[in-house]
Amino acid sequence: MATLSAWKFDTPEGAARAEQVLIGLQKQELIQIHDAATVSWEPSAKKPKTRQAHNLAAAGALGGTFWGMLFGLLFFVPLLGAAIGAAAGALGGALTDVGIDDDFIASVRSKVTPGTSALFLLSSDAVPDKVVAALKEQDIRGELIHTNLSAQEEQKLREAFAENV
Repeated sequence: MATLSAWKFDTPEGAARAEQVLIGLQKQELIQIHDAATVSWEPSAKKPKTRQAHNLAAAGALGGTFWGMLFGLLFFVPLLGAAIGAAAGALGGALTDVGIDDDFIASVRSKVTPGTSALFLLSSDAVPDKVVAALKEQDIRGELIHTNLSAQEEQKLREAFAENV
């Protein structure tokens, strides 16, 4: 079963640093990363910068449409030009159907603010003690907010946001 998680860091570069550690752990087969995206919010910026980890995108990746919709709802900042606005209600409904609820959205919105960053990760098969140890070793401290997706919710998510690549 895959887990969609959001990690909040107290610096604008924290998410990128954590992503690099996790990529290293994937090479050691200590976590399987299906897709990832980061948000970096400089203290003086009006809105955060978003980025999908294209080098991780595989057959099981969610794709830019999913991340754009999620970031659009969270920060009103679309990734890769995904439309928001009138579609926001429908998007919110689609996300709720796959286990991303209003509480998750409200929590991320309240915690990811100017001067912080976040890593959004779709992963499986993690060895939690090794992941935590590797992050601590690199002095990366963050708050983990996560949504566990059942196999059925994961399939709904993939279907809802499937892209023709």
